[in-house]
Amino acid sequence: MKKWLPWILVALCAGWVLSTLREKPETGFHTREFAKLPVLLNGRIQPMDSVARNTLLQLRTKQSVFLEAANQGGGLAHGTSLSAIEWLMGVMMKPETANEQKVFRIDNPELLGLLKLPESGKYFSFVELQPGFAELEKENTRIGQDQKEGQNRTPLEKQVVKLYDSLNLYQRLMLTLRPLDSEDFAGELNQAVKDLASLRADDDKGQLIDGKKPEALALTRVLSGCQLMNDYAYPLVAPAGGPEISRDHWTSLGASLTNSLRQGRIDPPAMHYARMVTAYRQGKPAAFNAAVEDYRQWLRQRFVPELTKGKREFFFNSFQPFYKALVIYVLAFLLACASWFKLSDGLRRSALYLVMLAWCIHTFGLVFRMVLEGRPPVTNLYSSAIFIGWGAAILGMVLEKIYRDGIGSAIAATAGFITLIIAHNLALGGDTMEMLRAVLDTNFWLATHVTVVTLGYSATFVAGFLATIYILRGVFSRTLSETTARGLARMVYGIICFATLFSFVGTILGGIWADQSWGRFWGWDPKENGALLIVIWNAVILHARWGGMIRERGLMNMALAGNIVTGWSWFGVNMLGIGLHSYGFTDQAFWWLLVFVFSQLLLIGLGLLPKQYWRSFRRQDSVAGRLRFEGKNLTDHEKLFPKPQAGRGG
Repeated sequence: MKKWLPWILVALCAGWVLSTLREKPETGFHTREFAKLPVLLNGRIQPMDSVARNTLLQLRTKQSVFLEAANQGGGLAHGTSLSAIEWLMGVMMKPETANEQKVFRIDNPELLGLLKLPESGKYFSFVELQPGFAELEKENTRIGQDQKEGQNRTPLEKQVVKLYDSLNLYQRLMLTLRPLDSEDFAGELNQAVKDLASLRADDDKGQLIDGKKPEALALTRVLSGCQLMNDYAYPLVAPAGGPEISRDHWTSLGASLTNSLRQGRIDPPAMHYARMVTAYRQGKPAAFNAAVEDYRQWLRQRFVPELTKGKREFFFNSFQPFYKALVIYVLAFLLACASWFKLSDGLRRSALYLVMLAWCIHTFGLVFRMVLEGRPPVTNLYSSAIFIGWGAAILGMVLEKIYRDGIGSAIAATAGFITLIIAHNLALGGDTMEMLRAVLDTNFWLATHVTVVTLGYSATFVAGFLATIYILRGVFSRTLSETTARGLARMVYGIICFATLFSFVGTILGGIWADQSWGRFWGWDPKENGALLIVIWNAVILHARWGGMIRERGLMNMALAGNIVTGWSWFGVNMLGIGLHSYGFTDQAFWWLLVFVFSQLLLIGLGLLPKQYWRSFRRQDSVAGRLRFEGKNLTDHEKLFPKPQAGRGG
């Protein structure tokens, strides 16, 4: 059984991963097919599903909506929650139901008091927030006038601005596919075409058009609703209809309707969406599904790449490779730690095989993202977290294959888990595959620079994680034997050599890219300084080791300090909000960065404790002392009672 345990665990985890690939047949509204429809947002083509997930993450920090009671709105039967696309369909097509759902998260007690909301709650609906709209807008205007820089705002002011932006975003979604006062959108559009034809016929007969005629009033109402949609719609859902117009030209549904109605017609995309809205509001799944399929058929005439892109990104979103890899990394870490205490080779091999499985899934997600957008692996903070974890996992697996002691697997699993958690929190800011800023235009030097320097980051973190294992096992357990300690020291030394090389080469490649992009090789930008600081610190560690100034514990403490240097270079410089590299700015990570720095300082403090406070060293010292004591007694005994010489008898 022990021999087959690693393979059984891998088979179970792989079976769980593969089971999620199977799509269950849909009954009722075909939400998955709607979710695959392409739209233009943030400068790129993406499916409705990505719009739903990214928006809900910004509003609620989750990709589903919990319902306090069973909801039957829009013909959808739910038990306790709605998926992101189901929620988005409700907001766009039946907002009177969606407005009752608690999707806005508020964590600040002062903001709850400002809006007169119960402090016991965390999530609130659009209807619950409506009474406080005026106060919220007033406060947001004051903040905008007083302070232009978000870094100077108080926590309350930041929450006010965030909630105000969230409500604006929500209302823009409400106006994406229909005017707010429309009940039968498809019928109203068909009637508007007839009314326009009737009015033009009267004009051709020389009759004066009365603006108070029912046809004129109805047409004006429809056109004003379409204009409002054009002004506030969030994603651009309508592609260009004619072959003479660029395929990259997408407009809002309101703009498409405004332009086509004035010509006495309705563009096909607008009509298909209007049919979906009407069918959804009337609770007619068959009519809704037919409208979705008709629109897909229309897209196949000219927009096959966009349709394919939407389908592939929907698959990527549904598969969630990074979440699955994260779960398996955690299981591998637990097995690796258990192998240290039980000294079980079966547990060690199980951890290694699970790390390899998680890394394969991690790699699949990384490569799939690159293929989707045609970009290098690192373009923003989110993708850098994904790539750093991926590179660190490789180094951990290499260490495990060399030393076979479970440490490499623990490092790979820890690095993979932590970086994927960081990536998940960075995704709360919105679209992680958004259009690149001009400063990050893809070229050869950018791709090589970010890849190589990020591998340098990964290696430096791996050295710090190895030092963490050394100190924690040495201080709090008796598992850090002399052999294990020497092995860890060799690992850290080798990894730092690797990190020094890659961080140095990556920094040089960054200078070449900067010379091409900005016309100068080096400008003492905060990000450039951070990269140089990593190179210098790793070089200092190597020189201190070569010069005999530090031994094992000194090496570990300096490697932990390397974690602080790398964390600052990775995140800290972005929080300054200055320099050419401030494209990854995020202030939400500030406190987490402080927690990380404090944890590394605490570990360094443990590493500086005298040997007598290390449980593993106490055990080794006691064994060595006992052996010395026994050796001394044996020597005294031999002096008092010398062995008989040969030939002299007993």
